[in-house]
Amino acid sequence: MTNLNSLVKVSDSNAYKWRLVIAYDGTRFAGWQYQESPPTIQSMLEKALIQITELERKELHLIGAGRTDAGVHAWGQVAHFVTPFNYTSLDSFHAALNGLLPKDIRVRELSAAVPEFHARFSAHSKVYRYQIYNDTFMDPFQRHWAYHCAYKLNASKMREAANLFVGMHDFSAFANATREDGLPDPLKTISRFDVIQMGSLLQLEVEGSGFLYRQVRNMVALLIQIGKEALDSDIVPMILETKDRRVLAKYTSLPAPPHGLCLVSVKYKEDHLKLPLDCPVTSFGRHHTITKCKLPFY
Repeated sequence: MTNLNSLVKVSDSNAYKWRLVIAYDGTRFAGWQYQESPPTIQSMLEKALIQITELERKELHLIGAGRTDAGVHAWGQVAHFVTPFNYTSLDSFHAALNGLLPKDIRVRELSAAVPEFHARFSAHSKVYRYQIYNDTFMDPFQRHWAYHCAYKLNASKMREAANLFVGMHDFSAFANATREDGLPDPLKTISRFDVIQMGSLLQLEVEGSGFLYRQVRNMVALLIQIGKEALDSDIVPMILETKDRRVLAKYTSLPAPPHGLCLVSVKYKEDHLKLPLDCPVTSFGRHHTITKCKLPFY
C-alpha cells in the first residue's frame, strides 16, 4: 500500500476537516454508534482511519450525521473527522480506506470541509426510505433490505395517511425513549412523505428536518396498519395531538423492523459545503483501466 505520509502537507493550522459520504449494509452491524463489541459502522471506520493516519481515536473526532440503529442501512450517511495535517491528494487515501474496510461498508466520497461544517449540526434535512415487499412470499434477493408483508396493502390509503405527517408537528407520540440525547426537541418538520408502488415493492420515502429516536419506523408501523385497512387515516392527527407514545402502542406496539430502513441522503447548508482554500480535489474513487488488451480477439 502507498505510504500516505508522502502525500501529507504539514501545516501550522490547528486542524483540517474531512467529509465522508458512506454507504453500508447494516445487516451484521450493531448500528452506527461506536462500540468495541459487537462491531459498529463508526468503530470500523475509526479502525481504518487510525491505521492510515496513525492518529488516536480521540484525535480523529469522527462524527456521523445520524445514529442509525442495528440492522439499518445507508446509502448517503455523512461523517466528518479531523487531522492536524493537510493532504495533497485524496485518491490514494480513499482507495486505502476502502481497502481496509469490510466489503459491506464503502466510502463513496471523500473531500475537504470548511471549519464550519459539522456532519450533524450543519444538516438541514435527511431522507429515509423504508421498503416493504408486499406479496404472498418473500423475494429471497430482497430479504435483507425489505420488510415482508404478506397482507395485501392499500397503497392509496397509506399515501393519504402519509400526507398527514407533512408539516411541523410535535412527534413525541412517535418517539421511543432514549437517554443518549437528553431531551431532544420534539418539533420536527416533514417536507414530504411519498408512498411509491413498484410492483410488489412498496417504497415509503420521507424527508424531514430531523427525526426522533425510531420515529420513522414508528410512523411506518402505523402506515402498515392503515394499509391493511385495520385503521383509518384520520388516526394520524389524533395520535400526533396526544404527544403520548403510549397511545400509539395501543394501535401498533412495535416499530417496523430495522432491515427495511435506509438513510438515503443528508442535505446541508450550501455555504457549509464549500471547499476550503488550498485543499485537494474531492475523491469519488478511481476507475481501473486497461491500456492494452493482452488477449487477441478471433
